[in-house]
Amino acid sequence: MIGCNCAVCLSTDKKDKRLRSSILVQSANTTFVVDTTPDFRYQMLRAGVKKLDAVLFTHPHKDHVAGLDDIRAYNYLQQKPMEVFANSLTEEAIKREFAYAFSDKKYPGVPDINLNTINGKPFYIGDIPVIPIEVWHHRMPVLGFRFGKFTYITDANRIEEEEKQKIRGSEVAVLNALRREKHISHYTLDEAITEVQGMGIPKSYFTHVSHQLGLYSEVNPTLPIGIELAWDGLELSFK
Repeated sequence: MIGCNCAVCLSTDKKDKRLRSSILVQSANTTFVVDTTPDFRYQMLRAGVKKLDAVLFTHPHKDHVAGLDDIRAYNYLQQKPMEVFANSLTEEAIKREFAYAFSDKKYPGVPDINLNTINGKPFYIGDIPVIPIEVWHHRMPVLGFRFGKFTYITDANRIEEEEKQKIRGSEVAVLNALRREKHISHYTLDEAITEVQGMGIPKSYFTHVSHQLGLYSEVNPTLPIGIELAWDGLELSFK
């Protein structure tokens, strides 16, 4: 039996129940996810997602790609390959870790994946515009994305000025804020606050929050106006 005595684990507040970081992006005609975490299957069932047009990946770490196998359900329902968008680094990892999906002789029922390389240029998925934003996760290049008025960045601790220009003007941004203590590859809470305020983002949410940061009810009231901790199930709408 695995036990945990930390306050966040034992909390009854639903905003302290934190699965691995991912988002669902939808328009009237298009639906896709950013990252397929180890919780991907449960997240899709919980959200009732019956149609999925594509998957975007930020980077190849396991907590962001491990659930990719479960896109096979959408292959079956939609009778077509899943469009997957990633940089070359992540593509290599996907081909290596899910080699059975790319073999010449595929076992029936394996995931059917069509890889699309992100080269830094803006593109569309259905009717949703996508602007890739390269950030740094220590020494690893990671992709954030801007969709219209909304920017999403996870697993970062540095953003070059040229890339910040792609973010400025967003009405809402999501940025990672792991904990209060310094970390080698993630923004701390104070660093994340400095970044979103420096870019003039009017409304920001912090994600990829570890249990070390503490309870939502204790941390959130201490944040500056216009900044909140994100929570599982948070929904944002844009016109």
